[in-house]
Formats: sequence, C-alpha cells, structure tokens
Amino acid sequence: MVRRIERAAVIGSGVMGAGIAAHLANVGIQTLMLDMVPKELTDQEKHAELTLKDMAVRNRLTTVSKKALLKQKPSPITSKKSLDLIEVGNLEDDISRLGEVDWIIEVVVENLVIKKKVLSSIDTHRKEGSIVSSNTSGISIERMVEECSEDLKEHFLGTHFFNPPRYLKLLEIIPTKCTNKEVLTFMKKFGEDVLGKGVVEAKDTPNFIANRIGTYGLLVTTQKMQEKGLSIGEVDSITGPLIGRPKSATYRTLDVVGLDTFVHVANNVYDKVDGMEKKFFKIPSFIQTMLDNKWLGAKTGQGFYLKKKTESGSSIYELDYNSLEYKEQKSLKTKATEIAKQEKGINRKMKALLSVKGDPASEFLWETMKPVLIYSADLVGEIADDINSIDQAMRWGFGWQLGPFEMWDAIGFKKSVERMVEEGESIPRWITDMLEKGNDSFYKKENGSVSYYQDGQYKTQTYNSKDINLHLLKEKNGVIKKNTGASLIDLGDGVAGLEFNSKSNAIGMDILQMINQSIEEVEKNYEGLVIGNQGKNFCVGANVALMLMEAQDGNYFEIDMVIKQFQKAMMNIKYANKPVVTAPFGMTLGGGAEVCLPSSAIQAAQETYMGLVEFGVGLIPGGGGNKELYLKQIRNLPPGVDLDLHKVTNTVFERIAMAKVSTSAQEAIENGYLNKQDGISVNQDHLIHDAKQKVLSLTKAGYQSPKREKIPVVGEPGYATMLLGAKSLAFSGYASEHDVKIATKLAFVLAGGRVKEGSLVDEQYLLDIEREAFLSLIGERKTQERMQYMLVKGKPLRN
Repeated sequence: MVRRIERAAVIGSGVMGAGIAAHLANVGIQTLMLDMVPKELTDQEKHAELTLKDMAVRNRLTTVSKKALLKQKPSPITSKKSLDLIEVGNLEDDISRLGEVDWIIEVVVENLVIKKKVLSSIDTHRKEGSIVSSNTSGISIERMVEECSEDLKEHFLGTHFFNPPRYLKLLEIIPTKCTNKEVLTFMKKFGEDVLGKGVVEAKDTPNFIANRIGTYGLLVTTQKMQEKGLSIGEVDSITGPLIGRPKSATYRTLDVVGLDTFVHVANNVYDKVDGMEKKFFKIPSFIQTMLDNKWLGAKTGQGFYLKKKTESGSSIYELDYNSLEYKEQKSLKTKATEIAKQEKGINRKMKALLSVKGDPASEFLWETMKPVLIYSADLVGEIADDINSIDQAMRWGFGWQLGPFEMWDAIGFKKSVERMVEEGESIPRWITDMLEKGNDSFYKKENGSVSYYQDGQYKTQTYNSKDINLHLLKEKNGVIKKNTGASLIDLGDGVAGLEFNSKSNAIGMDILQMINQSIEEVEKNYEGLVIGNQGKNFCVGANVALMLMEAQDGNYFEIDMVIKQFQKAMMNIKYANKPVVTAPFGMTLGGGAEVCLPSSAIQAAQETYMGLVEFGVGLIPGGGGNKELYLKQIRNLPPGVDLDLHKVTNTVFERIAMAKVSTSAQEAIENGYLNKQDGISVNQDHLIHDAKQKVLSLTKAGYQSPKREKIPVVGEPGYATMLLGAKSLAFSGYASEHDVKIATKLAFVLAGGRVKEGSLVDEQYLLDIEREAFLSLIGERKTQERMQYMLVKGKPLRN
C-alpha cells in the first residue's frame, strides 16, 4: 500500500497542539486544528453582542491559538505563509471533517479518561485506514485505545514530539501490540523524511525514553546540589557546554520548559514505579513551594532565575533554595573546570573534568553522572531495545552532545566501572558480563561504520539512506585535498564535497585557496561540487579578527589582496563549468552568504539564518555579495512583472543596511537570498544528500555555466534616493553619523557609481568599486571599534 499524508488534523490547540500544527504547516501539510466549544462568553464577546452560537465564539480557542503563533518567541512558524495552511474549527461542528484527513494527532490534556473519550469520538468519524496518534508524554498508549475499533488499533501509535516541535529534533514513536508493522515503518520514514525528525522507537513505559532519563538526571542533580551546598548558578556553570550540554544547562532549561511541566512529568513516573526508583522521582520541597507560588520560569517571569532592573541596567539573579530569596548569580571555578576549558573535544574535556580528586566540580559531576549512567543501563530493554536508541533520544530531545553510553565511553568505560564498584555501586549484570567478555566500549568505529554493543555482540548502526556522515566518509575514503581550513571529499556518484573546518568555519585565505583548487579538480574529474559541512553553523563570515589585526597594523595592501582573492573565488564558483551547489544551515552570515549567492543552486536546511551582516561591524560586503543579492532579486521577479530598478536597488540597500537575517530558509526566499531553483531540506541530516542530488540533476539536465552579461544599475539618481533615505534616518535619530558614512558607500556600490540611470556596467567594475568601498571603511577608526566590540561582546556597537 502506498501511503501519503497530505492533510492532517490536530485535536487540541494548547501550546503543544498549536506547535505541532505549525510544524505540519511549515512542511506544507494542510492542517485542521480543533478544540472544545467555549461554555462562556468573554467580556469582549459580550461587548460585541455575540452569543455562544456564533462561529467566532465556537472557534475561539483555535483562533486565539493560531494568532498566538505569530507572537511566540522563538517563532514556531518558518514563515507567516505557514498560517495559511492551518484551518481552525471545533470538536462539535467540525468533528465529521476528520474523515477528510490522513493523520489525526490527539494533543488534549494528560488525562487517560479524557483521552479515551476523544479517541472514541475520533474512531467514529475517521476514515478507515487513516493514522491516529497521541502526543502524550507518558500515559499508556495501549490503554488509550483498548475500547476502540480494530482498524483504529492497527493504525494507532504514540508520536511524542518535543517542545518546541519546530526546533527539537526528537520524535519518539511508540507502537502498541496491535500497531500494524507497515504503519510503524511508514511513520518512522515519514517522521525523518517529511517532518525532519530524528525518530526513535520507544516502548510503552512511563515517560518513554528521553523524559524518563532526563527527569531522573535533573532530580539527581538537584539532590546532589543540596547535599554539596552548591548554588543553582554554580551548578549551571558546570552542567552546560563544559560537559556537552546546552548553554541553558540544568536550571535555565527548567525555566524555559516550565516548572509545572517538569513536575507533571516527574510525578507521572513517581506514580507508576516502585521501590528504590520511586524515591528518586519525589519532588524536593523547595520545588513544590515554587510550584505553589507559581514561580514556573519564563512563562511567569520568575523561576530558578529572576531578571531585576538595577541602576546599571538589568541583572539576572538566582534563587537561593534555602531562603527562597533571589541573590546574585554565582559560578563555580575550580582546577578541574579550568583544565577542562583548555582541552579540545568533549571526550578530552570529560576525562579532564573527572580526573581531579577532591575537586568540588569534579566530585559533583561524577556523583551526578554516575547514577544516570547506571540508571540508563538498568533501563535497556525496558524503555528501548538498545543503547543506540537511548543515546539518540538524549541527544535529540535534550540537546546532549553525548548520550549516556557515549558519555560512558568518553570517560573510560572500564575504569569508570571499576571506580563505581569500589564505591559500592550495584552494576547491571549485562554490564559486568560485557566487561568479562573483553568488551571495553559500547561503540566501535571500523571502516567508516559504527557498531554498538547489544546482546553480547556488536551490531552495525543503520542509517536513513539520505544520511551522509562526512566524518565517517573521510575515515572510510580519506580526502582528495585538504589544508588547514577545508577538505575536499569524494561524496560518491562523481560528486565532490568541499567541507570548511576552520574555527567557526570563518573564511580565510586557506578556505579561498581550497575553493579555487576544488573547482579546478572538479572541472577535471567530477560531475559537480557540493560546498557544505556538518559543523555548528555553515559559516559565520570572514575572519574578522584577522582583518582587524591587519587594519590596525596598516596592512591595507594585504587586505586588498585578500578581498581580491575572495572576489576571485566567488567568481570561480559562479562561472565554474560544473555545477556548484551550496548547502547552508544555521548561521550563514556575511562571507558565508557570499559563498552561497553565486552558486549554481542552493540547497538550504530549513533552519538557515542567512544575511549580509557586515554593516554591523562598520563594513559592507566585500566578496561580491552586494552585486549577487541585487542580481538574485532581479531573477526572483515573478513572470510578467516589469523590472523597476529603483525598487530592486532600494530593497537590497535596505536589507544590507539593516543587516537583515532570515529566521528560516522560507524567509530567506522572501528576503531574496533563495530562488525557485533552490531547495529546502527539513531534515538537516539529509542536507548533504539533497545537495548532492541537486548537483546530479543539474548535470543530467545538461548544466551550462552562466554567461557574463552587463548589469543594469540606477546610477546617480538612485544613489541620491538611497542617500536621502539614510540621512532621513539620521535626522530622526535612528542612525549615527558613521551609519550614514557606511550607507553612503553601500549606496554608491549598488547604484553603480556616478553613471547615468539605466547604464549597463561590467561585473568586474562593480567588484572593483565594492572593494574600494570596503578598504576605505576598514581604515575608519569607528569601524575598527565596531569590529573590536563584536569580537569581544558578540553584538554590534552603534557608535
């Protein structure tokens, strides 16, 4: 049977229900969102003389939730256009419309009786063969449908999204004993390929995988914090990036999640487990007091942290859990933390952190990690079939860099177990059996593949066919060429891949050299080139620190040479005889965007934040970005629309001068950075694969490099218009004198200099005046101040 999900329905329009509806709309699925009919009128409805029979009232809950999607931060929608795919209704007037959809997701209150009632109603109105799922965070999937029809049981499973659904990768899928295997297989693939999720199959146990282990870890951390007398801020200072966890660490994460949500999840396990495990899920008294006081975190304005206004500005204060007063934030710096900060790579950091005996940070981290590792091992087979599923769930759901078994390998599996035994811990039998058989790690890498330990042997890790792991690929095949900043890799099928690997993937001369060398190699021996990587971000731009240092030393000849090389490399990308496809994701700023704009096509991850942001450091783009964004804007004009050069130029001027960055790939289309021939990959793990396929499709279609053509410009009249706009902002107090100076240079470049309106100018001429403008600005004291401020503070200075 060939299945498709083209239309879906979400039952329940709370934060989670609306977030799931938004994510479905983001990926192009028409979605019907239903909720209860209100039983009372609001004051506003009474004033408007509405009644309970009016549809505006009957659909109020879903209408309000849909509108709220526009205001939420971070935004659950990738574009305002996503909202057009969400239709609102209610569970009385529109329940019959469930027969029109292919997938129904129940997201009502976490109460078994209510869920069973809703699912019974769904069963009555759904079409045969449609998939039904529950987004519960821990209620038994089996029990929900025990009284439903056989057809619904066969097509029913749990689909536990993590909040916010747009951003968190994990999707736990929980089948029942009745779930059709074909349905399970389809939903796993649909979750990965269409929804862009990392899918893990979980068992029908309390809180499934990630919340079970994550909640346990948070409660153990709290217990040890109280025992050791550490503060909330001190714990957060050592349980974030230092150990491969998000910046929000432990308690900032809880403030974001909401204390009420956390307590509900913890109580769900507490109510359903017995023995020693039960005591670990008992909520500490101070957290219960916080709950009673409605100190829930970000949603109520205070939680473990509180933002206060002081004479010097706003400051963040931490909760003293003994007095329940807010005090100045603390951090924990010890010998172990300082040693770890000097190490590169999470494995080396972890070993350094746990190796300093008697160190407060080292001891605390060991005593919080140790029980989590043992607990995770105890749960293998109960919450998931294998260790790989548990590790994936923790990485994708909680943002851990290493799952518990990967962490165990990182700190030294054999030695850590010996230490646990010495300290009197009870080790799961399968762990000691594993060691007795001579297996001293959970994971092994061989010939570019990864295997994990399961049932006495190592099982090869399987991947979606669209997953391309560049690290494993290089281990297997080596590299074609490399230098300090980039590597050229054989991606297979005649396609090469250029991977940036400098710090933050910032562009320096080494990367520019590799771009030129890669294109030369590809034109001789390959079908095309993908420029992409699997770092934290695609590219944050040029190496600002190096440019600033050269400017402060007065080495303008060197800077001029670098900019010429940058422009030459970008032109080589544009006019290569073989297709060059760029694969941006995450931060794709400044020079990163300039690499993408001239490419044959762009295959962007859905979460791509692209923009020419040089204005923020007192510069304008220097690698041809002004010209390419302008040309792309012209190419993006809809058919039949007359070319208005002034309108196009003003639009580009505004986007560069405002340093406007897209909040998604969809918004990058609206901002003119992507066009119709460009693609979007919802699943970032598939990005390199999708870019490679785009290269092959361009080759198959008989790719020809673009012809060099003259470019129409607005000339002096357009320059005057842009300059007037910049000065008007200055007169209104929205722009500084230096802002106007930068804007003047930008306007001159976009206008094509002092030429007549409508003049056709050579591409190299525009690059030359762009380079001259860049050089003049980088010599300005105020620009150098802005560059310095950005490097130190990480935000723009408006001087």
